[in-house]
Amino acid sequence: MDPQGGHYLNKAAVLSGVGAARMCQLLLGCTTMALVAHSAGFSATYGTYCMFVWCFCFAVTLVVFTLDVTRLHGCMPISWDNFTVAFAMLATLMYVTASIVYPVYFLRSECPSEGCEVRNYRIAVTVCSSVCCFAYGAEVFITRAKPGHVVGYMATVSGLLKVVQAFIACIIFGALANDSEYNRHIPTQYCVVIYSLCFAVTVVVVALTVSGRTSSLRFPFDRFVVIYTFLAMLLYLSAAVVWPVFSFDKKYGTPGRPEDCPRGKCPWDSKLVIAVFTCANLVLYFTDLVYSQRIRFVSHSAA
Repeated sequence: MDPQGGHYLNKAAVLSGVGAARMCQLLLGCTTMALVAHSAGFSATYGTYCMFVWCFCFAVTLVVFTLDVTRLHGCMPISWDNFTVAFAMLATLMYVTASIVYPVYFLRSECPSEGCEVRNYRIAVTVCSSVCCFAYGAEVFITRAKPGHVVGYMATVSGLLKVVQAFIACIIFGALANDSEYNRHIPTQYCVVIYSLCFAVTVVVVALTVSGRTSSLRFPFDRFVVIYTFLAMLLYLSAAVVWPVFSFDKKYGTPGRPEDCPRGKCPWDSKLVIAVFTCANLVLYFTDLVYSQRIRFVSHSAA
């Protein structure tokens, strides 16, 4: 028997803080799916989204945990540390939205027609999903960049913000597809181009980082990221001005929400969501730019 055989398993993947966080994620994710499948139930687009989040995050977490324990992640042609922290950040955001969407559309103070037991199951689903947000957030907190430690780009504030920016862009796209009437004016179509362009480049930046291919590029990747972040901030600044004007100004749109607008299918609601998250992404790109400049300054000083 090979005396070194035990080293094929990574005990730190189980006994470390990250390992504990991942085991909690698996336990809570499995419990959430079981509760939904058993009695809580789901329906329509919003319920399908929540179920997708819980299944997707559980499946990827199980793969990550298994590969980490067996050390097989070394066979993957990716930057493992960048991938795991990027996924943990994404899973945190997805769980937060699911933990908000599910009770909003499926939980009421009074008992549904199926009975009070169904309501209790739905409360349990909401609690498990909400607690799981903290489990994924704990992994991000543990693996984030710390002073004096060499980490991958995705573990830095700038890298984590890239994930948040892309996720918020997805929320904007969802609102655009939900009767936002963006095609009524050319300036609002211009805003859609901005959202699409910035989302595409952000995804490319994350993909290049996770794939570990940044060192093979023929241009300085860090400088490209800073320049892109600056341009994206300017583009989002213009969208943050243009979209509200052509959506809520009396000349082009409706300042207030129409009284006869149905819940979930109201163009005014979609326009408001887009306006709010446009401003949110503007703030994120500005913060990203400031942090990126600070990182460059510190590294130059240390040299």
